Amino acid sequence: MSRISVRGFAVASATAVTAVGSVVGVASGSVAQPNNDAEATAADTTLLADLPAGQQATVQTASLTQQADAVAIQADASAKKDAEQAARVAAAKTATAKKAAAEQAAKEAKERAQAKTEASRSASSFPVQSSYTVAQVQAMAKQMVASGQYQCFSDIVNTESSWNYQAVNASSGAYGLVQALPGSKMSSAGADWQTNPATQIKWGLNYMNSRYGSPCAAWQFHLANGWY
Repeated sequence: MSRISVRGFAVASATAVTAVGSVVGVASGSVAQPNNDAEATAADTTLLADLPAGQQATVQTASLTQQADAVAIQADASAKKDAEQAARVAAAKTATAKKAAAEQAAKEAKERAQAKTEASRSASSFPVQSSYTVAQVQAMAKQMVASGQYQCFSDIVNTESSWNYQAVNASSGAYGLVQALPGSKMSSAGADWQTNPATQIKWGLNYMNSRYGSPCAAWQFHLANGWY
């Protein structure tokens, strides 16, 4: 072997490793600390040119391979960090949506319970009369229907019967304020269902709550379908 072949290969290899170490340090954000071996190696880097072509290729390939490994490690770490951040954001959004849905469901349940309680308490509290004006019927409804649901209830009744508690549909036979079909369904709320608007309001309110969840939900269905 020539005078510099062994020493040159060793020094060139050390130079390549030192260079790769510097690359890895920069990629990871650290600052490489100088050492005597690196300085001695740097001073003798020209010996790489004295190596046979095959040995030069071996040294260069090793250097490039280590550089590629360093870049791959950095990319993997960055991808993992991004994935963890995306997972945290998605989890936060899901939790917020679930909380909002739960709060809305609790609010609606409270309104339904309140509406049922008011209807049961108020239906029999009005004096029986031989006839009722529209204003009197509406006053009953305002006392029996929760304030937040009254407008929707009113919209349905106005559309169905124009607040006429004795309204009869000529073709179907539907009867009363909420046009129950058949009208006799309202007997579950009271035997005077044909003549007492309070009984009709009680039955209609219970029907809307049990079938749709609330008068406003019933009104939305009515708007979409033309019936409820």
